[in-house]
Amino acid sequence: MAAALPALALGAGLLAAAWRWLRGTARALTAGSMRGKTVIITGANSGLGRAAAAELLRMRARVIMGCRDRARAERAAREIRAEVGERAEGEGELVVRELDLASLRSVRAFCHRVLQEESRLDVLINNAGVFQCPYMKTEDGFEMQFGVNHLGHFLLTNLLLGLLKNSAPSRVVVVSSKLYKYGEINFEDLNSEISYNKSFCYSRSKLANILFARELARRLEGTGVTVNSLHPGIVRTNLGRHVNIPLLAKPLFNLVSWAFFKTPLEGAQTSIYLASSPDVEGVTGKYFGDCKEEELLPKAMDDLVARKLWDISEVMVGLLK
Repeated sequence: MAAALPALALGAGLLAAAWRWLRGTARALTAGSMRGKTVIITGANSGLGRAAAAELLRMRARVIMGCRDRARAERAAREIRAEVGERAEGEGELVVRELDLASLRSVRAFCHRVLQEESRLDVLINNAGVFQCPYMKTEDGFEMQFGVNHLGHFLLTNLLLGLLKNSAPSRVVVVSSKLYKYGEINFEDLNSEISYNKSFCYSRSKLANILFARELARRLEGTGVTVNSLHPGIVRTNLGRHVNIPLLAKPLFNLVSWAFFKTPLEGAQTSIYLASSPDVEGVTGKYFGDCKEEELLPKAMDDLVARKLWDISEVMVGLLK
């Protein structure tokens, strides 16, 4: 077996090189200018969020990076400014704001500051996420994946709805995952106190993202605010930091991920497309992948489940008593 590993690695390397050559180096869509538009991106200091922030800044948007770790966010902002280059006033700006989606108090403080300082909000990209972490709870006692991926963004979006409506036409972009297919909304155990499976709970949070986006789109019909969800594909980011890969398998995994996984820039293309492209002006309540609309499983289109999840989420985050 050990003797076969070098040959296997060589074969995988050749296959990887061929695949990347055929695929080419895709660049995020540049769908025209975003001058004069303000965009909020959660989790913008790394991965998909960082890539989207850089491209939207390049398109001359005012980008607000909502990040938990302010020091890391400031460092990422400096790097992005160096990559993109500073422009004259009014030609694009990068702003860092502290936002911890595992804390409803932090979400409220972030929104309070945005409403005080910003005269408009054209795009909200709900991008931040936690992936298959060990069982832990948020500051408010919610299971971490459901709390961050769904509830934190649910409260954030609701508190910013007034500004989004006043800035219409405006857009909400919700980053989900194809793994929603393996999730179920169990109203008897939303907080995973009876049982916890980190993979299932991640999938459930991503299904909740889609149900939330569809229900929000329904509620916002006629307001000029559109809401769409997406899956970015399999992307090489630090989202999988809680996934344990055997030491001996890591070289092969790294090779496979280099060959077949998207770069953050490639993975962010659909987020950028939904945030900026005139092609989706007025399109709402849809699900996208690779900048194209895709079909959903019936469980992700269940309006009754979406409304019940909305009602329960309102109570959980304190919007309703």
